[in-house]
Amino acid sequence: MTSKSATTPITQPLGARARAAIAAKTLRTDRWWFAPLITVVGLSAWVIYATVRVFMHGFYWVEKYHYLTPFYSPCVTDRCVEGSAHVGTYLPGWWIIPDAAFTLPFLLLFRLTCYYYRKAYYRSFWLSPPACAVPDGHQAYGGETRFPLLGQNLHRYFFYAAAIISAINTYDVFYAFHSPKGFGFGLGNLILIGNVVMLWAYTISCHSCRHIIGGRLKHFSKHPVRYKAWSFVSWLNVRHMQLAWITLGTLALTDFYVMAIAAEWFPDLRFIN
Repeated sequence: MTSKSATTPITQPLGARARAAIAAKTLRTDRWWFAPLITVVGLSAWVIYATVRVFMHGFYWVEKYHYLTPFYSPCVTDRCVEGSAHVGTYLPGWWIIPDAAFTLPFLLLFRLTCYYYRKAYYRSFWLSPPACAVPDGHQAYGGETRFPLLGQNLHRYFFYAAAIISAINTYDVFYAFHSPKGFGFGLGNLILIGNVVMLWAYTISCHSCRHIIGGRLKHFSKHPVRYKAWSFVSWLNVRHMQLAWITLGTLALTDFYVMAIAAEWFPDLRFIN
């Protein structure tokens, strides 16, 4: 006795092996939707927090210890409080203009065009595709061949801007070793140091940085210094995704701590002066 198969062959090109006609969109039974969901929640929460803080125009500078949050560095509007504008004020203090208007757009573009973040928001927000072996949420696939996705190719140039901004954040770290008595060191300094170290790690782990250091070389043996640098960046590059999330956390933590000290919610824990 024979029974009809649960699946029937679908039309295939001549000579091709027939495949089962499966009505289900995917046969995955695991929680494939969990990672995109967490990404949406995490990125959305961070963007909301950062947007509120950027346009709050307050609680970003602690004069007593020279703490400056990275969301306001460098402060370049005429609204900047005294002492926080290290490079001068060049823009009017309209509420719509971020106080760090010279750096925030480039940092945003650097992250938006980052290879990891592209994967993250393509899968989570655009469902293109949401996970491996799960159909794309769109009828057609155009890749990055049309505007505005053509701008993703500018990532290598935004890397240079991000490196300069990381250098500015490093200056802020050294400038913060201050107290009313001169040199000072507190918990805020540790947080600022940890944040800038992670920012440098994320920045130089960028795929563009890896290519800049080791690209266009035919023989690594003839360039031992570049090879060692490329090996180190490659080691970081494997951890680029983790560093991308870690730096979102350190940026938010640093900003919140500076805001709390500036608003006098609690005092800074001081180790020296």
